[in-house]
Amino acid sequence: MQEKLREKLAVLPDQPGCYLMKDKHGTIIYVGKAKVLKNRVRSYFTGTHDGKTYRLVNEIADFEYIVTSSNLEALILELNLIKKHDPKYNIMLKDDKSYPFLKITAEKQPRLVITRTVKKDKGRYFGPYPNSQAAHETKKLLDRMYPLRKCTNIPDKVCLYYHMGQCLAPCIKDVTEEQNREIVDQITRFLNGGHKDIRSELEVKMYEAAEKLEFERAKELRDQMAHMDALMEKQKMIMGDLLDRDIFGYAIDKGWMCVQVFFVRQGKLIERDVSMFPIYDEPEEEFLTFIGQFYAQDNHFKPKEIVLPNAIDQELAQQFLEVDVSQPKTGKRKELVDLASKNADIALREKFSLIERDEERTIKAVENLGRALEIPTLSRIEAFDNSNIQGTNPVSAMIVFVDGKPDKKEYRKYKIKTVQGPDDYESMREVVRRRYSRVLREHLPLPDLIIIDGGKGQLGAAIDVLENELGLSIPVAGLMKDEKHRTSQLIIGESARPIELERSSQEFYLLQRIQDEVHRFAITFHRHLHGKSAIQSVLDEIPGVGEKRRKQLLKHFGSVKKLKEASIEEITAAGVPKNVAEAVRSHFEQASF
Repeated sequence: MQEKLREKLAVLPDQPGCYLMKDKHGTIIYVGKAKVLKNRVRSYFTGTHDGKTYRLVNEIADFEYIVTSSNLEALILELNLIKKHDPKYNIMLKDDKSYPFLKITAEKQPRLVITRTVKKDKGRYFGPYPNSQAAHETKKLLDRMYPLRKCTNIPDKVCLYYHMGQCLAPCIKDVTEEQNREIVDQITRFLNGGHKDIRSELEVKMYEAAEKLEFERAKELRDQMAHMDALMEKQKMIMGDLLDRDIFGYAIDKGWMCVQVFFVRQGKLIERDVSMFPIYDEPEEEFLTFIGQFYAQDNHFKPKEIVLPNAIDQELAQQFLEVDVSQPKTGKRKELVDLASKNADIALREKFSLIERDEERTIKAVENLGRALEIPTLSRIEAFDNSNIQGTNPVSAMIVFVDGKPDKKEYRKYKIKTVQGPDDYESMREVVRRRYSRVLREHLPLPDLIIIDGGKGQLGAAIDVLENELGLSIPVAGLMKDEKHRTSQLIIGESARPIELERSSQEFYLLQRIQDEVHRFAITFHRHLHGKSAIQSVLDEIPGVGEKRRKQLLKHFGSVKKLKEASIEEITAAGVPKNVAEAVRSHFEQASF
């Protein structure tokens, strides 16, 4: 351990707070919280750890901490710091599921709609409905029962909904605020769990209509009751109090946690959510961090009650979440917590073989490659490849792999600007210079390894720019191919020292994936530019034909081939002046010689 770290560990306070672990570049790689900072931070540097925690500890070059006055403050601060810094070893819930809500709009003539966004627009929102089908079926039922307007924009005549009795026709009639309020209140009562009372009322009305010999009305009410029964029977009733709840259970194994959430709406279990992630802290602390992030997302709203396993600090969770938090010891809710935990345990065991296989292909492959290249910490790899056809449209591309996986948002494309003709060495110099000048200028993260798709020449050009022009000392390796264009050999450094890797090893397969991906990215970019210029160059050379006329001509004729065959009169008919048409005709006639 570095002397600097040893000294900082010796003076850690025995108070609650957050700690921020940093790598050799000063980048924050992990944020944690602790009831006692001194004990928690020191635990990372003592004893033995499993593989993933070992990787984290191995990357720690420095740390800092922030003392808080309570565990609750530490939890809130931790979530804010994770959101701000997005550390690589922290879980960041990026759930793209957007659950639907039923909404009664706040318009003068309100509507019942389905929406996936909640806004502060005075509308009434009900949900969320993790089961999208349930939301649509509920709306369909309510549309039959309650005649709010259905159209987005009020038309100037009645529509089919009016004739079906599902709209009061505010387009031609004066529908009062009181009428709308009565309907909105009925819908609200239904969605807040009052469907049993509403069904009873419908049944009374049905019998009354039958006694008055209003058989069509009685049949309509009977159908509404049947639709309501069908909707409510689709899901098993599990709670008698009709309260909205989220019920959590979790399981841990081999440094991984699986959390399952059961969504209970109006007393019915309607859906579940499953999350799985590695943990580096105590399970109870990691769970609190997870649940904080879970409800920080726009599509996860806090219900009336949240039910948690007994191991979690109930008082802290209740203060933090600001809703009723329960930890039942017996009864139906306890059974559901146990069921959620059981499901989490099953899911974790089922997925673990896939997790291990993925780690073998990615993280462990990177570790083994780092050992072979004598790079102590290898995480971020940036790879370059050039592409040109007979010197035309030369381009280069860069891809990024982090912990053995492509990070596509970090990919970059480069048009070569200073090199004339097919000169791979100078093209590599230019693109490396441009990339890492910007990295230094904008304080972007530096890679642990740079891979050049090429041999000694390209490798030497990249090293020369990095070391002699930019003053950077980053390991640079070259990937050479055999006569069948397959990954053949890895060389590293100015001496182009060959690195022997087993061809059947995961680290060799990782290099193949990197080489194939950077080549694909570069060649796709080059083909795009080449195809674009092939279309443009034929017409751009003609005097009087700019971008607007080029598009005009291509739109009229459909292709350059048909334009070549056109007469001056036909070209003029496309809407261009006669002198330009003559220039186009003359250009193609000369080109044919």
